[in-house]
Amino acid sequence: MAQQNPITTRETLKQYCLRALGKPVIDINVEDDQVEDRIDEGLQYFAQYHYDGVERMYLKHQVTAADITRARSDETLSTVTDTADSTVTAIWKEGKNYIPVPSTVMSVVQVFPFTDKAALNLFDVRYQLRLNDLYDFSSTSIIHYDMTLRHLDLLDHILVGERAIRFNQHNNRLYLDMDWANDVAAGDYLVVECFRKLDPATYTDAFDDIFLKKYCIQLIKRQWGQNLIKFQGVAMLGGVQLNGEQLYTQAQEEVTKLEEQIQLSYELPPQHMIG
Repeated sequence: MAQQNPITTRETLKQYCLRALGKPVIDINVEDDQVEDRIDEGLQYFAQYHYDGVERMYLKHQVTAADITRARSDETLSTVTDTADSTVTAIWKEGKNYIPVPSTVMSVVQVFPFTDKAALNLFDVRYQLRLNDLYDFSSTSIIHYDMTLRHLDLLDHILVGERAIRFNQHNNRLYLDMDWANDVAAGDYLVVECFRKLDPATYTDAFDDIFLKKYCIQLIKRQWGQNLIKFQGVAMLGGVQLNGEQLYTQAQEEVTKLEEQIQLSYELPPQHMIG
């Protein structure tokens, strides 16, 4: 028995799907560009809903003086004229307080605070707690220490607050609603927790994912049936009739089952990807 080589490229995935549909024994009536489109669709769906199609990442960006200058400026969106009184107009502007992010980023969970809480001085309450109350971990309970730190974190959250962020994966902009003149300086780093699409060209094991293979096969099969629907009932040599509608219906049922399966079994909870 011939050993099946692992699928590690887009081309081997395409040939695997065509063989599963009957090639070369059967002529698959799907044009090559259509096959490529269906594989693109499968990869996009895989990245959107499968937990193995994305990865949690921590990206950093060093703020520049140009970033700060741009973020403090506005851009005019439109000038609106009142329909009842043409002399009344309003100019709408939008702040340019954003940082461009890679197109592979699907969601941003949080931007880490700019303060360095690890650098403690002699008069910091956390330093005094560790110095006076935690000198001996074998005889001292850390419950009070943990409760105190949680209280300090709550006070920090109330009095200092967190930087408000806005992000949409289709505009590739991370908006940071803060005082860019005082809250950040050139040379500081922004550390962003986000979810990023897995690049199959780099991590080639993604092409061999069992769900992706099944899904791409059914997408190509559905395309095959859709191509043949207009030839329904046409007799071929030997009396064989094409049945594109049946191919399309079977593939559509399998696609629906697979999409339900991925959303029930493989999709990450939405709240895990939203800050």
